[in-house]
Amino acid sequence: MITSDNARELRELVRQTEARLGVINEMESLCCGVSFTQCHAITAIGRAVQISLNDLAKALNVDNSTMSRTVNTIVNKGLANRVLDPKDRRYVMISLTREGKIIFDEITQTMDAYFKKIFENIPGDKRNQVLESLQLLINAITSSVDPNEG
Repeated sequence: MITSDNARELRELVRQTEARLGVINEMESLCCGVSFTQCHAITAIGRAVQISLNDLAKALNVDNSTMSRTVNTIVNKGLANRVLDPKDRRYVMISLTREGKIIFDEITQTMDAYFKKIFENIPGDKRNQVLESLQLLINAITSSVDPNEG
């Protein structure tokens, strides 16, 4: 049986995780000269190579107007290009510039090294369990927000 105490414990553990990761992300973002939000956008664009504004907003779970402002900022900084999709001119496609790719690579290397350290601090026989548990948590969160997903 799930109790209020269980729910509070989960909430507190997620809050602590989020707070610690937020500090990590903020430190990482500052070293690359971009904000936390820009860091996430650059990472998503870099992973996709080219992505529509709509898909980027969906991937980062933000509304299109917020994503548009973030993209405007990284375009103005010379880190991304915004081009109308030749197949459907209603869609804006975003890709990284050479400078954006450099920032993306810095972000990736910094975060990979940090999370490797974290992973090394998890006992070897528990590492897969941690990954599986985090995936279960993500699925549960997704299902509670949108019952059609997850």
